[in-house]
Amino acid sequence: MLQIGQKAPDFKLINTNKEEVTLANFKGKNLVVFFFPMAWTGVCTKEMCSIQEDYNAYSGMNAETIGVSVDSFFALKRFGEDNKITFPLLSDFNKIMIRDYDMILPDFAFGYKNVAKRATVVIDKEGIVRYIEVLPNPGEMPNMDAIKQAVQQLG
Repeated sequence: MLQIGQKAPDFKLINTNKEEVTLANFKGKNLVVFFFPMAWTGVCTKEMCSIQEDYNAYSGMNAETIGVSVDSFFALKRFGEDNKITFPLLSDFNKIMIRDYDMILPDFAFGYKNVAKRATVVIDKEGIVRYIEVLPNPGEMPNMDAIKQAVQQLG
């Protein structure tokens, strides 16, 4: 189980430009990882659009944001285009990162199994986990104020 104070597990995912992205790509910056169950679902769309609206706030705190779901990078590319999302959306299609970060939601809607939980992890410049929010109900929105406060405290 992922814990505050531990080194964040490395990851290697594909973005919407078919490029490989790893944790090392963010060295020297704080990283906010937004896990979300599935593109185009109501709360997921609202969450990703909310992050996009606050994107400048995160970059002003020397933080990068990424969205991670088990959708294919093809689906995430279209989802990003449809919603004018400019931050990276990463495909964990093979469910490796959600397993390594213990963010697997065994039962989602419509019988879908093993998607990403709605969760947020803040990782500092050194790759240490500094904040975790896991929502027991994927229909809820993360506490964006608490997330921004956690990032701000990292300096």
